Amino acid sequence: MLNLSGLSTSKAGSRHVKVLVLGAGPAGLSAALYAARAELQPLVLTGLQPGGQAALTHAIENYPGFPEGVGGSELGELFQKQAERFGATVEFDSAQSVDLSTRPFKVVTDNGKYTADTLIISTGANPNHLNVPGEAELTGKGVSYCGTCDGWFFKDKKVVVVGGGDSAVEEGVFLTRFATSVTIVHRRDSLRAGAILQKRAQENPKINFIWNTVVTEAVGTDKLTGVKLKDLKSGKESTFPTDGLFIFVGHTPNTEMFSGQLEMDNGYIKVDEHMHTSVPGVYAAGEAADSHFKQVVTSAGMGAAAAIEATRFLEEAS
Repeated sequence: MLNLSGLSTSKAGSRHVKVLVLGAGPAGLSAALYAARAELQPLVLTGLQPGGQAALTHAIENYPGFPEGVGGSELGELFQKQAERFGATVEFDSAQSVDLSTRPFKVVTDNGKYTADTLIISTGANPNHLNVPGEAELTGKGVSYCGTCDGWFFKDKKVVVVGGGDSAVEEGVFLTRFATSVTIVHRRDSLRAGAILQKRAQENPKINFIWNTVVTEAVGTDKLTGVKLKDLKSGKESTFPTDGLFIFVGHTPNTEMFSGQLEMDNGYIKVDEHMHTSVPGVYAAGEAADSHFKQVVTSAGMGAAAAIEATRFLEEAS
């Protein structure tokens, strides 16, 4: 997890800022860096996951400047330190509601109230669930959405990973550090992950694959003991014993609080090529607005662009 040292908490009372950033993942912290360099003293509200999803990733190997790779949590800390060096403030707080009908924009959080001349939304996304029987009841009891967070608890045990994208394969490979076997269950007959990740998984002796199959139930009472599987071609159902079920089947953007205030597309905030939303002075970056790339480097670029546009907006408004 991202080191929270240095983060402050705001208490009651309304506070006004020129640039308010919602979210402290790569997009939010990159936005904060650029806004801070423009001497706008941006305020970043971390939300519940400082560092964003990237902070939960064991190793990021495709972020430029780190030829040997870098831990997701470490990268998040570096982002934060760099933004703070130029005057950004990062606070451990979460927005509960926003009012974008007038400027300054109003934001109510767990710890207080804020008004802002510009708003940069980088609230990221949450992992999707399978929504099958037993999943909710056994979450934390064998069902997990983060291999980096929970892998240690499955030392010398057998686990199942659901999904076929980069996250599923990368976390599956990571879990082989602890588990005796990792079985990747995918609804298709081939992986969608990048070629290098696929090669690693296919060459790892601890990893097995079950194709054209879905999980229909998480089995267990006090802890997970197995999963029910359904072969999509034959329709055959079976029970597969396992100690862990790790689910990586995509994400849903955290944009509910902006519904009815900003134009959206399937839950993603619509932005133009300059990160402008449908409300002047409000910008969006990262996975709250990106349904296609979903990469740390693209999120960081979007955040930088959003901050540059916010800076120009404030200059023109002054």
